[in-house]
Amino acid sequence: MCGITAHVAESDSLRSLLTCLQNLEYRGYDSAGLALLNGSEVRVTKSAGEVESLKQRVTNGDLEGEIGIGHTRWSTHGPPTDENAHPHTDCTGKIAIVHNGIIENHDQLRESLQARGHTFTSDTDTEVVPHMIEELLGQCESTAAAFRSAVDKLEGSYAVAMVVEGDHRVYASRSGSPLVLGLGEDSQYLASDVPAFLEFTNQVIYLQDGDVVVLSPDGYRITDLDGRPLERTVETMSWSPEDAQKRGHDHFMSKEIHEQPTAIRQAIEGRIDGDDVTLEEFPPGSFADVEAVQFVACGTSYHAGLYCEQLLGEWGVPVSTHFASEYAVSSPPVDGNTLVVGVTQSGETADTLEALRVASEQGARTLAVTNVVGSSAARKCDDALFIRAGPEIGVAATKTFSSQVTTLTLLGERLARDVTGSPTEGHESRLSALQSLPEQVESVLAASDAEQLAHRYRDSRSHFFIGRGPSFGVAREGALKFKEITYEHAEGFPAGELKHGPLALVTADTTVFAVCSGREESKLVSNVREVQTRDGPVVAVAPRSASSLLEVADDTLTVPATHPDLVPVLANVQLQLLSYHSAVALGRSVDKPRNLAKSVTVE
Repeated sequence: MCGITAHVAESDSLRSLLTCLQNLEYRGYDSAGLALLNGSEVRVTKSAGEVESLKQRVTNGDLEGEIGIGHTRWSTHGPPTDENAHPHTDCTGKIAIVHNGIIENHDQLRESLQARGHTFTSDTDTEVVPHMIEELLGQCESTAAAFRSAVDKLEGSYAVAMVVEGDHRVYASRSGSPLVLGLGEDSQYLASDVPAFLEFTNQVIYLQDGDVVVLSPDGYRITDLDGRPLERTVETMSWSPEDAQKRGHDHFMSKEIHEQPTAIRQAIEGRIDGDDVTLEEFPPGSFADVEAVQFVACGTSYHAGLYCEQLLGEWGVPVSTHFASEYAVSSPPVDGNTLVVGVTQSGETADTLEALRVASEQGARTLAVTNVVGSSAARKCDDALFIRAGPEIGVAATKTFSSQVTTLTLLGERLARDVTGSPTEGHESRLSALQSLPEQVESVLAASDAEQLAHRYRDSRSHFFIGRGPSFGVAREGALKFKEITYEHAEGFPAGELKHGPLALVTADTTVFAVCSGREESKLVSNVREVQTRDGPVVAVAPRSASSLLEVADDTLTVPATHPDLVPVLANVQLQLLSYHSAVALGRSVDKPRNLAKSVTVE
C-alpha cells in the first residue's frame, strides 16, 4: 500500500528520490519522508501530507546526499502525522528504515525492545526494525548480517530499505510486499513499483520473497537470508517513461480512460487468427482436463471476473467468481481439475495472492491474469496471462478493467473449446467485434454526453447502477468507480433485484443508471418504469439499437451497436467518464481519493 524507494548514485540523490516518491503517490499519500547519507551522517526529513509538503521542506538546500531512501505512506498503524511518517530511526538516530507492509508480531517485538530500554516515538509497526538492528549491530559480524537477522525475525509482509550512518550502502529485503531493483548506467534504484524510476531506467530485477539486496556505488549484490549469493534475471520493461506521465490531461484517470483503445489493441494483438483464438501461452488442449473454473479477485478485478463468469456460464463452462478476501477463509471445494484464476492488475494484491496460495495447496491449478510480468502472482501461479495495459497510475482502475475483460474473453474462448470440445456459439462474430472494439471505444470518447449529465445529476443523494447478465458486472463496476472518486453514495444491483429491497430507497433524489447490452432490453424497460413510478430519474446506458429503452429513459448515454457480449465494455467507458466528470464537478481529488491506495498489498 505504501511506496518505498531508494537511490545510490555518484551525485546527489535528493531530486531523484523526490521524483520517485511523486511517481509512487498512487500507493499512498498520507505522509512522506526521506533519509539521506550526508557525508557520514544520516539526515531525516518527513512530513504529514502529500509529497509536495515534503518537497517544500527540503528546498532550502540543507538536505543532500548520494545515497538515500524515501517513503510515501498509506496509514495502517497510527494516524498520518509527522511522527508516524517514515523513515523511522533507532535510539541513536544512526539507522533509518522505510517499510511497506504489516509486521504482525510488532507488539511482541516492541514490548521486548522497550523492556531492554528502547524508546519509541511513533505508533507504527515499522519502528521496531531500526531498534532491532541497533542491538544486532553489536552482535553480528557485519551490517548485512544484522539486517538479515532482523528481517528474519519479522512476521507478516514487508518490503524494507535501510541506510546506516557511516555505511555508504542501502540494504533492502522483501517478503509478501513488492520490491523492484532498477539498474541505471551509473546508479541503482529500488522501489515498490517500476513507474517510480521508469524515466531513469527500464532495466529491472523483480526481487523475490526472502531476497536481500545490498546497493553500493559500484553495484549490487543479492543473497538469501543466510547470506548465500543469488542470481536474478534482468528484464527490460517495454513501458516508456511517457506511459507514466499525464500527457496534457488534467488527471491520470482522464489519460488512462482515453488510453483504452490502445490498451485493448495491445490485449488482442497476436491473439486472434480469423475465427480462432491463438494464445501463445495456451495452445489448443491446454485446458482439456479442466472441469470447473473459479475467478478470485478484489474490487475492479472482481467485477471483471463477474463479467466473464456470465460469458463462460453461457458457453457451457462451470464457473464461479469469489472475493479473494473471503476465499482464503471460506474456500469452495477444489481438486486437480479445478482452474483457479487470480485476476489482479498489479499481481501483488495480498488477498488475491493468499487465495491463490490456498487454492494451490488444495491441489488446484492456478493461473494469474495480470498486468505485470515479474509480479508475485505471475511467478507463483502455475501459469500467467498478461493483459498488456501498460502502467496505470490513477487509483481508480479504468483501462485495466477493459484489458482484463478483453483478455478474459479470449481466455474464455480457449477454455470453452477445450472444456466442451467445440467453439462457442457465434464466436466468429464475437471475435470480429472484439477486433473492432478499440475504434468503438474511440467513438464513445469522442461523442460522450457524460460531462453534461454529471452536472445535471450532481445534486442527487444516491446513485444506483443496474444491469443484467454481463451488464451486471459493469453496473457494479460503475457504482464502485463513482463512490471511489466522488465520495457520493452509489450501489450496483442486478436489475431484477430492485424490487426485492433497494426500490424502498428510490426517491426523486435517486438517479438510476440502467446498463443494457441489447439482449435484456424488454425486462430492463420494466425495471426502469418501476423506478420512474417512484419519481426516480433514469439514465439508460445502452446501444443506439435499444430503442424501446432509450425512449422511456429520462436521459441517455449511448454506445455503438456491437456484439451483445461486448456492449457492456463500451457502456463502462461511459460510466467511467460520468464518474470522472462528477468528481471534477464536486472538486474531489480524482487521482488520489481519500483513504484509498492503488495496490492493496496488505490483508
